[in-house]
Amino acid sequence: MAEKITVLVATNGQGIMRSSDAGESWTRVGIGQGMHGDAIVRSVASDPARPEVVYAGTELGLYRSDDAGRKWALLDTPMKGSAVWYLLIDPTSPEVIYACTGTPTPAAIFRSDDNAKSWEKLPVPVAESCPNVGTPRFTGLAIDPLETQNLWAGIEVDGVRRSRDGGATWETVNGAIKNPDVHSITVVAGPPKQVIVVVNNGIYTSTDDGATWKSSLAKEDLPMGYPRFITRKPGDPKTLFLAIGDYTPGSTGAIMRSGDAGQNWENLTLPVQPNSSMWAIGTHESNPDLMYAASRYGYLYKSDDGGDSWSKEWRELSEVMAITWVPS
Repeated sequence: MAEKITVLVATNGQGIMRSSDAGESWTRVGIGQGMHGDAIVRSVASDPARPEVVYAGTELGLYRSDDAGRKWALLDTPMKGSAVWYLLIDPTSPEVIYACTGTPTPAAIFRSDDNAKSWEKLPVPVAESCPNVGTPRFTGLAIDPLETQNLWAGIEVDGVRRSRDGGATWETVNGAIKNPDVHSITVVAGPPKQVIVVVNNGIYTSTDDGATWKSSLAKEDLPMGYPRFITRKPGDPKTLFLAIGDYTPGSTGAIMRSGDAGQNWENLTLPVQPNSSMWAIGTHESNPDLMYAASRYGYLYKSDDGGDSWSKEWRELSEVMAITWVPS
């Protein structure tokens, strides 16, 4: 019998693919369920306090579902008509939601303190145009788990921003991170606490709140040269997972795991070689050992044991942007 979970996969042009039985069967969320046809969905996030409440960032703005993705509604927000690239819900204050926009619409961060009822635009400095992508986009946002007023944002292709006051003011992080092509960002409690920034050819870490940085994984240290996404294992601040590949979209990829907050990494064994770079990883606090991972071109993998072993799901999807799963 399938586990009582719902898996939601955000795709680039095929909306959301949804499975209410842990991947045994799949349906495509479409206009009959409230989402516009052929939607470009770049991000999905569930409410930590109410996992059935899920948000999706699309090229038309922010959608919300109150029933684990069965039905959706486009919210009337300042992001309406803008491409929402990244979503973050504060794990300690779930009424606080961040929505990050970008390419092809202007890059910005919006914050809601009342469960998406009202929003304010945060004063984050961003370049109007950047190499390779034109209009930049926010690809990551992280809250410091020990000092929750500290926020870290990553921009493709415009570097790192940091706020020390909950988003009221921001500064550009300069220094050792020479590459502004940021893919993902997280903060781990440690000890030691680390800010971890993933760029398109390596990983940088700081143990002093960004005063200094070191390259913890450079391109020559990786089994492949294109790291894409980093995430923490729920409830375990020292265990990290990294999705990487050989290029974008690439021809193969891998999932790496660190058990010591990024000091050392192992390449996890996948049963079938990915058909492109590994792109997304989905976890949930209700079962930290259950995770899904996807390649850019739709190979979907599942682990029930925290990444020790993986199986490939039978369904192959279109171009994947993000994954989440929620208990049903």
